[in-house]
Amino acid sequence: MSKYFTLSQLTCALATLSLASIASASGLDRSGQPSEDFSSSGTIAYASAYHISPDVTGVGVDGKNISDFAEEYEGYGYGVKTDINDKFSVGVFYDQPFGAAVRFEGDNILTSTNTDGSINSTTADVSTDNFTGLLSVNLGAKNNFKVYGGPVLQKIKADVKLNGDVLSILNGYSLNIAKNDAYGYMAGLAYVKPEIGLKAAITYRSEIEHDANYAENMPFINRYNLNPNLPPSLRLDAVQTEESELTTPKSVNIDFQTGVNKTTLLTAKARWVPWSDFKITPPLLKTNVVSATNTQAGQVVIDNANLLEYGDDAYQLELGLAKRLSPALAVSGTVGWDSGAGNPVSPLGPTEGYYSVGVGAKYNFTPEWAVSAGAKYLMLGDAEGVLAASGKKLGTFEDNDAYIFGMKLSYASK
Repeated sequence: MSKYFTLSQLTCALATLSLASIASASGLDRSGQPSEDFSSSGTIAYASAYHISPDVTGVGVDGKNISDFAEEYEGYGYGVKTDINDKFSVGVFYDQPFGAAVRFEGDNILTSTNTDGSINSTTADVSTDNFTGLLSVNLGAKNNFKVYGGPVLQKIKADVKLNGDVLSILNGYSLNIAKNDAYGYMAGLAYVKPEIGLKAAITYRSEIEHDANYAENMPFINRYNLNPNLPPSLRLDAVQTEESELTTPKSVNIDFQTGVNKTTLLTAKARWVPWSDFKITPPLLKTNVVSATNTQAGQVVIDNANLLEYGDDAYQLELGLAKRLSPALAVSGTVGWDSGAGNPVSPLGPTEGYYSVGVGAKYNFTPEWAVSAGAKYLMLGDAEGVLAASGKKLGTFEDNDAYIFGMKLSYASK
């Protein structure tokens, strides 16, 4: 039964656990865009699922408590890759890289109450799907070097509703972005030495530019004659659908592993995403906020208004140790850190990074087939929530955390 594990296979399904946490722990990162399988040898196939249970609360600038608003959500991934010969490999992979899921309820700064007592909530639901094609080429006398790359198809959609009297002209604002397709690419380079379990790989993913349809509604404009003296050139529209750019960010992932001894594997991962370059700027929101603000103030105050933006690039690090306990069973542990994407942040994801600890296990029920499971705890960083369009502070969010549970079914053969 010793053939169940070779040192190079002793990864304990760490990819299942290396999740990017809840929305806005680091921008809108979710899956972490796993890349370690791009440089694997042989035939592999997997299907994975994870569940994230966040607990995020805060206190608004009005002193009212904001109850848990970060919704639980699930994510999925799958992939298959095979060698055509000793030089070329092909594959396809799926993940859900970016997203958000929040709903503010109760009596707080990000809800409003109708005359009948019903509550209008601030909500956000953003989701993406990535399909990545792979072509890998082995180089060198012993095929120790791998060069890989391929196209990426990305689908994105979003629904956002903003409510709260403190939001001024944004109170009641809604945005819908219908599912939109766009293309990018990924490319990478790896060095492998299977006899000692060594692999070092770097993977680049391009930014992906979407021509998205922004369907917007600003009922505050109709409900209140906000600026009756606006000249015709600055009249504010309340409803609009217009095509505009939305660009998801590029990224760099680094994967490293090496055998410590015959039964132990050390792993390390790093990720960089330039969230400081990312903005969501709906055309109607921008025009109305700029026009209303500058006219009210009597001078030019702002020339741009974003629904969502971040102040810093994001960095993630994770270290793991995998240990084979028997020919078919291995366990793993990880510790991680995420820098976040700046503070203050959007109230649609008001945390600044995290520290994490995770555990996992992998059981091979045949030499090729294995099942993995794991859990991770994230201690989320404190942050201030600020409305990007106006810079208005909305509240503070402290002492929050999240739990992640994952499972993975995998097949591997040489």
